[in-house]
Amino acid sequence: MTWTIRPPRAEDQEMLAEIYLSVRRETFVWVDPGKFYREDFAAHTNGETVFVCAHENGSVAGFLSLWPEDDFIHMLYISPEFQGQGAGTALLHALPEWPQHRYRLKCLVKNRRAKAFYLAHGFHVTGNGTSPEGDYEELSFFPA
Repeated sequence: MTWTIRPPRAEDQEMLAEIYLSVRRETFVWVDPGKFYREDFAAHTNGETVFVCAHENGSVAGFLSLWPEDDFIHMLYISPEFQGQGAGTALLHALPEWPQHRYRLKCLVKNRRAKAFYLAHGFHVTGNGTSPEGDYEELSFFPA
């Protein structure tokens, strides 16, 4: 499968917000879905660098948002129809200086599938904490 990683376009905003909303509602089943809103995408990515992953047919498959000042991957969301096809991997590989640069993120403990994805891509558990959505682990990627 061929993926294109690019900056977001104005016409992507609705689709990105929909991916963010729908995947959160489907994945975080332990959180009241009424706490998630379409407007969250714009608010939660404000000031971040967003990478869009587009399928070879032009469809938006997902996105990654990065807080560059802290090398912090804030979000990586893939539409269910594209999960397991390499879109998430393509987004990680598009990060500046990947894999020669250190990155970190927080992953909810109950989100086992996401944690398995990050561990398979070389991240290691380096801490933990609690958020309104539940307990999380900090995962860090260290260059080889």
